[in-house]
Amino acid sequence: MESAPIDLSVWRSRIKEANLLKLTGRVTRVIGLTVEVQGINSPIGEVCGINVPGEPEPVRAEVVGFRDGSTLLMPLGELRGIYQGCSVIPTGKPFYVKVGEQLLGRVLDGLGHPLDGLGPLNGLTEEYAVDNRPPNPLKRKRISEVLSTGVRVVDAFLTCGRGQRIGIFSGSGVGKSTLMGMISRYGSADVNVIALIGERGREVLDFIETDLGPEGLARSVVVVATSEQPALVRLKGAFVACAIAEYFRNQAKDVLLMMDSVTRFAMAQREVGLAIGEPPATKGYTPSVFALLPRLLERPGMSDTGSITAFFTVLVDGDDLNEPISDAVRGILDGHIVLSRSLAAANHYPAVDVLNSVSRLMPDITSEEHRAQAGKLRDWLAAYRQAEDLINIGAYVAGSNPRVDEAIASYQGIVDFLKQGMHEHNNYDDTLNRLSAIAHGKR
Repeated sequence: MESAPIDLSVWRSRIKEANLLKLTGRVTRVIGLTVEVQGINSPIGEVCGINVPGEPEPVRAEVVGFRDGSTLLMPLGELRGIYQGCSVIPTGKPFYVKVGEQLLGRVLDGLGHPLDGLGPLNGLTEEYAVDNRPPNPLKRKRISEVLSTGVRVVDAFLTCGRGQRIGIFSGSGVGKSTLMGMISRYGSADVNVIALIGERGREVLDFIETDLGPEGLARSVVVVATSEQPALVRLKGAFVACAIAEYFRNQAKDVLLMMDSVTRFAMAQREVGLAIGEPPATKGYTPSVFALLPRLLERPGMSDTGSITAFFTVLVDGDDLNEPISDAVRGILDGHIVLSRSLAAANHYPAVDVLNSVSRLMPDITSEEHRAQAGKLRDWLAAYRQAEDLINIGAYVAGSNPRVDEAIASYQGIVDFLKQGMHEHNNYDDTLNRLSAIAHGKR
């Protein structure tokens, strides 16, 4: 019997598509943050290795642009040691991070490597692309469940839903990190992923040991890219944190993603944009900054398996809530928590300005009774603030305005309710019971 002919067409097509030659480029020039390379043909986002004599591993660099026939790379590390003529070999892959359950309780650098001295991350076999697209908007589940944060002012007045994205807006030194630590310790999520982007190196250990604490760290993954790191490492740190959160979301977990801060992420992208020749636009920020922000901020949220609830801090330049980054971020997120410097100066912590903060999803996930009680307390706070000067100088006459009279009677109880120690935890039901008591005239 004659054997059937073997169909080799599939293998021929695969051989034709295979890239059997590895192009090797050469460094021609280094200007500022960028390395110009000739001889390679790599797309934007591909990672290349720059071979430096005397170094055990090539310096990894990412393709960020092109200029006059040269490919522009930006190192994912230090430029030290790179010289004209260094060989450059493309890897053929974008940047990725290894993920798995072993990440819990660990502190990583901006590229996903261990930073805590607890040894290598053994057993991580799954690789996850860092630069992922946000979920299909039609496949996002609607947000319908409350995520308790353990912080009274947030749970009562700015109730957050599972899968919501909220910004924490404030100037420097007003308590953003402390509020983040409280939410990460007392929040009801399964896993915390915390990204410290562009922060002072001194503050990292303070946050982990004081604000987060051992109980918070045990169910958290912390990604750190401090201010002295190259701009591209700070950018990648934010996307690495998002990728890790997405991995846990795909395991059907409810994830809490916290990033401090989006402003320094934007500053890092501004450095990258200016280095490759982008023109500065609004207040020196390049157009790519405003294109990149939605790609970061839209990635958290609901999926068909789990959820990522995100809190992004925004460092407000000069306490101006209308500066470009604050304005852009506020328009993308599902709510904003504004921290007040005047409240912080009066030792009122968390320094949340209730009247200037809003959760866009609170009406959809809370009861009518909860909303009515929170609205009543907001109204009393607004009335007291309007008459505060008259009250403080003794010029207000009791009985001249019933609304102000109610506000004065309830004001101290409201303030005591809004204040909370950083190690004080309130569960959601207790918060609602206390809110109801104040709304009904009980302190």
